[in-house]
Amino acid sequence: MEQRNLLLAIVLSLAILIGFQFIFPPATPPQQTSETTTEGAPAPGGSVPSPGGAPGVPAAPARAEVIGASPRISIETPRLSGSIALRGARLDDLILTEYRETIDPQSPPVTLLSPEGSANPYFSRFGWAAKPGSSIVLPKADTLWTAEGGPLTQNSPVTLSWDNGEGLLFEQVIAVDDDYLFTVTQRVVNNGAQAADVAPFGLISRTGTPEILGFYILHEGPLGVFNGTLEEYDYDGDLQDNYQGQEVVIDKSTTGGWLGITDKYWLAALVPDQSAEVKARFVYNQPGGRDHYQSDFLYTAATVAPGASVETTSRLFAGAKVVPTLQRYEETYGITNFDLAVDFGWFYFLTKPIFLALHWLNAQLGNFGLAILGLTVAIKLLFFPLANKSYKSMAKMRKLQPKMMELRERYGEDKQRLNQEMMGLYKKEGANPLSGCLPILIQIPVFFALYKVMFVTIEMRHAPFYGWIRDLSAPDPTSILNGFGLFPWGPPELGLLNILNIGVWPLAMGISMFLQQKLNPQPPDPVQAKVFLMMPVIFTFLLATFPAGLVIYWTWNNVLSMAQQAFIMKRQGVPIGGGSGKKTPPKEV
Repeated sequence: MEQRNLLLAIVLSLAILIGFQFIFPPATPPQQTSETTTEGAPAPGGSVPSPGGAPGVPAAPARAEVIGASPRISIETPRLSGSIALRGARLDDLILTEYRETIDPQSPPVTLLSPEGSANPYFSRFGWAAKPGSSIVLPKADTLWTAEGGPLTQNSPVTLSWDNGEGLLFEQVIAVDDDYLFTVTQRVVNNGAQAADVAPFGLISRTGTPEILGFYILHEGPLGVFNGTLEEYDYDGDLQDNYQGQEVVIDKSTTGGWLGITDKYWLAALVPDQSAEVKARFVYNQPGGRDHYQSDFLYTAATVAPGASVETTSRLFAGAKVVPTLQRYEETYGITNFDLAVDFGWFYFLTKPIFLALHWLNAQLGNFGLAILGLTVAIKLLFFPLANKSYKSMAKMRKLQPKMMELRERYGEDKQRLNQEMMGLYKKEGANPLSGCLPILIQIPVFFALYKVMFVTIEMRHAPFYGWIRDLSAPDPTSILNGFGLFPWGPPELGLLNILNIGVWPLAMGISMFLQQKLNPQPPDPVQAKVFLMMPVIFTFLLATFPAGLVIYWTWNNVLSMAQQAFIMKRQGVPIGGGSGKKTPPKEV
């Protein structure tokens, strides 16, 4: 029975770690071609403009050159910088000033949005569509708007206006808060003699597939919440798979919700009026031979009577997926399930609470590494009764080893009789041969949830610990190849041989696992004993490529488990460390 116990523990443990290695392939590099994409004309039915084709060009102009080609209104907030192009009224230049591209504080800040004509256009704009057959002159993607006010700050909105020369005045009042939310009020004033039917829309356009990780546990690409349900479409998934030379369109109808395009840490999302019914779409095409993704929504057409005006208010989120910020927007503006922009996954019920606990502990302790240590203690206390029972049973199993060896010597040739005698011994002594699996089974869901939190939440990005750990979401940067941090270079990229880059924390984890094994009943079979002995080595190599925060959690969990197990063994009168010293009478725990 204890053989199956050992094998089950090995299979469960290796399934977790080796499974991760195979499920998560290397990142897919971004497209680096330089074609330009332009929006096409509105399709029949008064819909949002779809991407149209444009010929490729040998090289894209520098981003700064493209930005300088259009008059602009600058954006200046505590967390954002950039500008709005008056040509097309596009938000197409946005930099996240609080985040750097790499852990180096001197590296450039993260660029989220870029203008059409640059290497990787990514922008948003709002406009109006007309009913089929209408002759109303509407602002287009190349319309030059007039600005009033500026720069755009959290305390000073700007107004963009354009007169179509036929009695209709189109206005967009754009405001921004202290974080990442833009509020856009679209207004049409009818100074003419004829009523006009117009339907406001908003769109997000992205050309070129960015560098994607392609991990099973992470969504990257178009997504949205429609009538309370989250729907996701990967960059390299259904949209591309269904492309047969014509644009792929996924139509939705919803009241409330939101839609947009997401990367691992960054999000651009449209938020229509939560009380209005809108038509929403995801569009995929390959104009100029490049991937193009568009998320858009369209309000129901409104009639603007002569001398009257109609306005609609929508919002655009463009920034980092900071969970408390998303939650605040969800609560303040009633945005349905806005926190689902962070891919907490199927185990949301476990992953989200673990994140919230880490976030709270970080606020108290001032460091996410310390928060991980504190969370580990809290989890150990939560499961203390179960683990306590398991370790007591394991202590009994260790005390029974001499009797078990006697039974093997007596009935070794009669497997059926041996199993019967073993089960009788377990029942008589109140020992459970599967007790050793319980601590592992308890740890599995926590392991998955913590890995998810460390992988998808921006709060963990570049979060330092003490010493050489400057990013808890990345592997330990030390290895034997850089003298465990003594030499001023990082571990080289070795492909599949990256497991040779074993850092200090993975080594500490392996040592703690080895020491913990010494407290457990040892397999009587020599082959099993060797396999058992190799487990810390295998885990050390496998965990070498995992986030440092996860390895710290595992190491600290092993240390706490050893302390708990040693205490229980002492109370049970079982020698620690495999010794054969005088046993003390067991005490109740």
